[in-house]
Amino acid sequence: MLLVGLGAVSTTFIAGVIAIRKGIAKPIGSLTQMGHIRLGKRTEGRSPMINEVVPLAALDDLVFGGWDIFAEDCYRAAKTAGVLEPTLLEQVRPELEKIRPWPAVFDQHYVKRLDGPNVKKGKTKRDLAEQVMADIQKFKKDNDLDRLVMIWAGSTEIYMTESEVHQSMASFERGLEANDPAIPPSMVYAYAAIREGIPYANAAPNLSADIPALVELASHTKSPIAGKDMKTGQTLIKTIIAPGLKARLLGVNGWYSTNILGNRDGEVLDDPESFKTKEETKKSALDYIFQPHLYPDLYKDLCHVVRINYYPPRGDNKEGWDNIDIVGWLGYPMQLKINFLCRDSILAAPIVLDVALFLDLAKRAGMSGIQEWLSFYFKAPVHAPNLYPEHDLFIQLMKLKNTLRYFKGEDLITHLGREYYD
Repeated sequence: MLLVGLGAVSTTFIAGVIAIRKGIAKPIGSLTQMGHIRLGKRTEGRSPMINEVVPLAALDDLVFGGWDIFAEDCYRAAKTAGVLEPTLLEQVRPELEKIRPWPAVFDQHYVKRLDGPNVKKGKTKRDLAEQVMADIQKFKKDNDLDRLVMIWAGSTEIYMTESEVHQSMASFERGLEANDPAIPPSMVYAYAAIREGIPYANAAPNLSADIPALVELASHTKSPIAGKDMKTGQTLIKTIIAPGLKARLLGVNGWYSTNILGNRDGEVLDDPESFKTKEETKKSALDYIFQPHLYPDLYKDLCHVVRINYYPPRGDNKEGWDNIDIVGWLGYPMQLKINFLCRDSILAAPIVLDVALFLDLAKRAGMSGIQEWLSFYFKAPVHAPNLYPEHDLFIQLMKLKNTLRYFKGEDLITHLGREYYD
């Protein structure tokens, strides 16, 4: 398992997997480890564990490696992140200390608020991509691995939109040679992974594998790709609450969201260019869920505001406030207020695990390119160019479970239910 960025999310994930292997913790929040799936009719009573239905890799088979701009091992990185209690960290310390990051592909132009010494050097971005591919090949050989998955768990890069260099593999590879500024480090990693035929997921909101050139490459190398921006805190709550309001056809005049967090993610997002990237993914969900073009009386004039404030004393314990101005019968106003005191990396870690295991499953099942069935896990799901993304959490879960039923050759479930009454 290859992780780009061995910071709070990655070390919380790795330490958690090791703790679960040792039987000192439970994989709470992981669909692959704790989820059940209904098969057949409700009257059949078949609801096995997901990991009993499809052949997922076992936790004991996972081996970890990755890149970071800081050279400290995963134990020290986890202590620096401050997410996990020292008593837990000490129990997994020997395993964490063995995991040291390789030098990373990094350019401060794309992440203004970070800098570090453990960085690769190369004349061109193609040189850097080839160094990443060499790391991948060596890791696979040294650990005698059958398969690999790569997750970008690095910091949010500056806001970018597609340009000419992103439109085809030929133009992208010319851009690598020419050090085109429209190719940030995350795309270098995505290119290296996809060239190697490895599944790739983007856990951050920045443009990465979701460009025509890399989707084209994935179709050739048969690499599954997914993303982007893991759905953890405030947007998770939005995609739970908004479908409920929409289902009852309650109007929404305004949705004001603000966050405080003090981890490295908060520091990076304190830069306006990186915040713009995050803002786009956080704001898009409501537009697609509410469909104001279909329901103008309810949602056309929605005022949606998103704020993120860097507040170091809070550390990884993010706090999100939402004020929702609702309109009911005959236009009478109501309000809903939510205060979510969450732990960012604790919510993210099981997503990293599930996405990695499901991408590995997709690769073995012969599925390549965009894996929209994994949109359940992301704020801005990658999707085909002519489709709108599905943001409703419950529809996303139905799509995911139906895909697993499809893998198994089971009937897809539509919830029509007429067969119980006819």
